[in-house]
Amino acid sequence: MSKITEQIPFDNIKQFDKEGDEFWLARDLQEVLEYAKWENFKKVVEKAMLACKHAGNSTSFHFPDVRKNVDLGLGRSKKIQDYKLSRYACYLIVQNGDPRKEVIALGQTYFAVQTRKAEEMQTFNKLDENNKRLVIRSQISQSNQLLAHAAHQANIKTNKQFATFQNYGYRGLYGGLTVGSIHKRKGLEKNEKILDYMGSTELGANLFRITQTEARLTKDMIVLRDEANNIHHEVGKKIRGLMKDMKTKLPENLATPEKNIKTIEREEISKIKNINIPIMLDE
Repeated sequence: MSKITEQIPFDNIKQFDKEGDEFWLARDLQEVLEYAKWENFKKVVEKAMLACKHAGNSTSFHFPDVRKNVDLGLGRSKKIQDYKLSRYACYLIVQNGDPRKEVIALGQTYFAVQTRKAEEMQTFNKLDENNKRLVIRSQISQSNQLLAHAAHQANIKTNKQFATFQNYGYRGLYGGLTVGSIHKRKGLEKNEKILDYMGSTELGANLFRITQTEARLTKDMIVLRDEANNIHHEVGKKIRGLMKDMKTKLPENLATPEKNIKTIEREEISKIKNINIPIMLDE
């Protein structure tokens, strides 16, 4: 058993307020989750706040903004931003962290909320199209990291090899179209990502492709590059077959949204920032 699992770090930084309710400070959680810079960790917190909003919960309740004084020496001090996090807020933060980190995996178990998945399913269908895209795109980002790890175990180690591996999956799902072909079909600029220009249905099909391929590679302990490529193509092709059977539009025939994911994400985060959240001063 690892040292991390022997000594649960999240218990060590847990605090209690005057009412006896537990909470965690974001700056403490940042250190435990091994983020060196607050600016990087704050991005994870903001994504977690979006997830909180999507689930129909109050960001001001789960992520109240607190400020505290930091001693700079020579009689000087400054106030820095922090968040007083609920257990649910911490859970959402670790869900948006790097799943390959042992401490992140531990946190996902530690902060598990048993009813969360059921609540998400109930609220997901109430979201508008843009927010559905945000939710699924976030899940794809997480799942792609796990897929990359599984591919690495199958001797797919260079960027070129991984690009080839990705093309096998896309070709299966898109009836022979490669990443470049899909990119061109959507009319995107060179630096624009096709995943950022997919609607929720197309994103959902790709999420299924990614998760099922990762599951196959992991379950079967694939170590050969060609076998991994073929599995990715096979999974994509089977999902395409399911779409045909259900008489739904195939991925390449789905409309390309005007707004990309990054734009929507900035707009939604801006809305959260504009909410009047009381600031509590912790002197």
